[in-house]
Amino acid sequence: MDKRWMQARKFSEAYVDGVNRFMQFVESCMGKESHVRCPCTRCLNLINTDQTTVKNHIKLNGIDPGYVTWFHHGEKSANNRYCEQSVVDDETDEEASDETEAEDEDDGVNDMLFDLQEQYNQGDTNGVDNTNDGGIPAYLEDLMNGARTELYPGCKKISRTSFIIQLLHLKVYNKLSNKTVDMMLKLMKSSFPDGETLPGTYYEAKKILRDLGLGYECIHACKFDCALFWKETEKLESCPVCQTSRWKVNDGVGKKIPHKILRYFPLKPRLQRLFMSEKTSKKMVWHKEKRIDDDYMRHPADSAAWKDFDRDYPQFAAEPRNVRLALATDGFNPFGDMSTSYSMWPVILAPLNLPPWDCMKDPFLFLSLLIPGKNSPGKDIDVYLRPLVDELKELFIDGADTYDVSVKKTFKLHASILWTINDFPAYGDLSGWITKGYLACPSCNERTYSVKLRNKICYMGHRRSLPRDHPWRKDKKKFNGKKEDAEPPISLTGDDILLQLDRLQTRIPGKHVSNKKRKRGPEELNWTKRSILFELPYWSKLKLRHNLDVMHIEKNICESILGTLMNVDGKTKDTMKARLDLEDMNIRKELHLIKKGNEKYAMPAASYVMTKKERQEFCEFIRSVKFPDGYASNISRCVTSSDQKLSGMKSHDCHVILQRILPVGIRGSVTKEVREVLTELGHFFQHICCKKLNKTELEKMKGDIALILCKLEKIYPPAFFDVMVHLSIHLPDEAILGGPIQFRWMYPIERFLCGLKQSVRNKARPEGSVAEAYIAKECLTFCSMYLNGIETRFNRDDRNNDIELDDSLPIFSQKCRPVGSTTYMNLSVEELKALTWFVFQNCEEVKPFLEMHKEKLAVDGCMNLEREHKEKFPEWFKKHIIGLHNNDPSGVNESLYSLACAPNRCVKKFSGCIVNGVRFLTTDRDSRRKTQNSGVVVDGNHGDDMISFYGVIDEIIQLDYVRDRQVILFKCDWFDLGRKKLTRIKKEGNIVSVRVDGKWYEEDSYILADQARQVFYINDPKLGRDWRVVIPVSHRHVYDVSEMINEEVDDDVLFVENGVYQENDTNDALEVNLDEIPSLRRNDLDPEDVDASLGQGLSRMGDVADIDDVDDLDDTMVDYYSSDDEGSQKSNNSDYDIDSDAS
Repeated sequence: MDKRWMQARKFSEAYVDGVNRFMQFVESCMGKESHVRCPCTRCLNLINTDQTTVKNHIKLNGIDPGYVTWFHHGEKSANNRYCEQSVVDDETDEEASDETEAEDEDDGVNDMLFDLQEQYNQGDTNGVDNTNDGGIPAYLEDLMNGARTELYPGCKKISRTSFIIQLLHLKVYNKLSNKTVDMMLKLMKSSFPDGETLPGTYYEAKKILRDLGLGYECIHACKFDCALFWKETEKLESCPVCQTSRWKVNDGVGKKIPHKILRYFPLKPRLQRLFMSEKTSKKMVWHKEKRIDDDYMRHPADSAAWKDFDRDYPQFAAEPRNVRLALATDGFNPFGDMSTSYSMWPVILAPLNLPPWDCMKDPFLFLSLLIPGKNSPGKDIDVYLRPLVDELKELFIDGADTYDVSVKKTFKLHASILWTINDFPAYGDLSGWITKGYLACPSCNERTYSVKLRNKICYMGHRRSLPRDHPWRKDKKKFNGKKEDAEPPISLTGDDILLQLDRLQTRIPGKHVSNKKRKRGPEELNWTKRSILFELPYWSKLKLRHNLDVMHIEKNICESILGTLMNVDGKTKDTMKARLDLEDMNIRKELHLIKKGNEKYAMPAASYVMTKKERQEFCEFIRSVKFPDGYASNISRCVTSSDQKLSGMKSHDCHVILQRILPVGIRGSVTKEVREVLTELGHFFQHICCKKLNKTELEKMKGDIALILCKLEKIYPPAFFDVMVHLSIHLPDEAILGGPIQFRWMYPIERFLCGLKQSVRNKARPEGSVAEAYIAKECLTFCSMYLNGIETRFNRDDRNNDIELDDSLPIFSQKCRPVGSTTYMNLSVEELKALTWFVFQNCEEVKPFLEMHKEKLAVDGCMNLEREHKEKFPEWFKKHIIGLHNNDPSGVNESLYSLACAPNRCVKKFSGCIVNGVRFLTTDRDSRRKTQNSGVVVDGNHGDDMISFYGVIDEIIQLDYVRDRQVILFKCDWFDLGRKKLTRIKKEGNIVSVRVDGKWYEEDSYILADQARQVFYINDPKLGRDWRVVIPVSHRHVYDVSEMINEEVDDDVLFVENGVYQENDTNDALEVNLDEIPSLRRNDLDPEDVDASLGQGLSRMGDVADIDDVDDLDDTMVDYYSSDDEGSQKSNNSDYDIDSDAS
């Protein structure tokens, strides 16, 4: 297509003829009646209008000379989003090169402004008052004018608007201070040519983009959390409930200062913005258009809760763009580990429509409310939820007119909350059910099985969940001294809950001293209020309103187990009080205290407690553990040398220890029965935390966890069973209702809160600091989706990013990127032959030639066919392919030609290689690191058997072929599993141990890099120093998700950034052993002497306290917040402490 007319003089015959041909081209691609961008020198493709106006503009103003590839008007290019038919171009190579260069200079800002403008062209002003005659807001018109303005005279590469957006993006992305940006701008102003249009300060730059952000509202609140000064109470001077003054400072001098300010971030414009960009609007319907519905659950849309909601509200389900949301809240201390006691409570919303690799990720989490400190709102959180709930009701019933840029139409957007995500104390605040006391379990409700011990309440009775004919139901001796005839509690429907809530007395919100605490009647159970969420029309019909947080359940169970195993003061559940509980229940007499005079008791050693030597060995084992890159943190730092205990463990440390490390670490200590049940418990959490869940397997796991908890009841004292241990029995039911756990636990929320905490710059005004930082980040996150040529959170490479080569032969298309030091080595003739033969054997495209050569040798009457075939094939193959190539070069695959020519004898050796997003290192490199990345496993033939070969990487070699093609190989040391196989590899349950003091297959040590699967090895405390336990690795950034139609990726394995280790799916079945427990007492340890005074002053079991007194006595929440490494303080006057993991 001849474009020389663009340089011709306006109104000349050549120019006018070119304009006419351009408009014909536009009409053929875009349609005759469509509105298109105007490429004249004034509009610069920022204005969308009718084609007649575009034609007149181009004639009068001239066409933008830099617009050489008409990708906005249908010309075929990488950035074209509109043309639906192929356009055949006749450009010369020189023209194509110039156009590519012009495209590379497009920074994406014009696309962003165009998408923003589209909704206003449809008449949707979205509540914006200050608009021009065309309905375009003033702020957007200013940005469009800035996009036409040169940064300095003669600057063609970047406009003023693009520069400001990229500058502020760099500030937010790299967490630069305001002063740093001011100094940068000052330096640029002094360095740029005269006439530059740079903003003078960061404040000026921010002001230009302020209206591009979505902002927030400030709502005053009562000092005692009684009410908001909002809507009808907006103008009041004192609280309508407690009459306390609204103002902290009201002296008539200067501005009035309120006691508290709630910052509310309206939801509607944030949901609308998801459809304002094509980059997100298509993702919002992934659950409908691309998700495959089978027996596996990979996404919230696969869950029973989602599908039941669709059946109850078919009109809502009929529009796939309607948004399902998860609501999350938690408190955090904005001052970090400072001694100041402060609790700020954000309320966060997460759209669940997004694909699994985007759902619950930071860029797609919305801050909805920022509840001020310094105290937790507790049960009065409903007061602060009022603006959000009112908007949610409006969005569900009335909806909001929303422009969808992907289809160029406006639709009615509705939204609903599908469930909440919160830790257990916040569960009580949101639901209104107190999560402590006799009825602490909200799932069991009034059928919670609880027993008051001497100093706490325990929650056992898990035999209720066993089959009616199970023998353990009748076993009084091994359990609590009673038979169990009760049925398991039945999940209550929303209507059942409403009937219970109807019995509640009206509660006045707030913490004013006049609002005295009242006694709850037994008919009120553990309810303290009717949650404001029940005002949502659909809330009572939801199958899963609130999620139990697996993150904190794992953490508390892990700490309880470790504290008891290692007998850590203040952490162990096996105390003198616990032994007195056994006496009160008249069970397990072998563990009862033995009186030694009036002042002392002897406490027999229990089977679940380690000896001092075993503790030391366990700590040494933990110190020796090295994980693969990105698997987990360095847990060896948690071992304290002085007292041989573990401290400072974060939630993810406990997650990995409970599931993977603990079952191995206790193999050389405690009794078989204790090891077995703790291994089964860790295996259960592995299964429940998988990214992909099998519905049939989940039904089986309901019975498995009941058996595991019953086995724990037979071993551990009742004091071990706090409510967090009990809650694990409900996790399979919640997984069936809610789907995979990564969309329902607190890990992504805690990461989001960590980002908010880091944004606190002004310690005197933490809430304001967080709010301003958030809207700036939100605005720049939206802009960064469009930016080209600059690193953003959407296009940045993963740390373990690989490189995929585009080649017709898969063996030359390995997704590998060598890393580390490079050395060169010359192969011997025999080594070169062996590697060449290995590559041929692993290339499917060569196999027909292998068969052809073997047939030729057979015809020639070769005596030793296999040996001759191996020796002569490479040379025959080379001559054969070269001959075919010489006769007809176009008839021979270029890659096959390179392969036939054999690799160079000089090969490159690397210390590391990233394959399919996984980092592999050689053993030499691994030995000097805190991580372990050299372990590999491959499946292969050993004789007639298919087995797994375990080994480590010795060398990483790159073979170079002609025409710049490479093959990367791993040379491995394979552990000998062949001789006397039963003594060199052992499997106990799901734990596989291999002996590493012997090697085999040294003559066949190579594998292709992309054949390797990563494993890591940890010492086996049971079998000795030459044995290692094999731990397979499912990398956290891999999602195994099949799609119906996949236009954006070529494989069903997708790589994303994720912060928590999870298995992909349940590869092996969970089996629970029902063997009897021979003894709970360790005879190899002497009893421990304890002071008799420790057991005095405690009421005996069965002395039932008042229900409200029990709430105060129960130390479940103290256990819940137990942590050795947190410096956060308890909040004054709050119902619960601040979650220590929020940091």
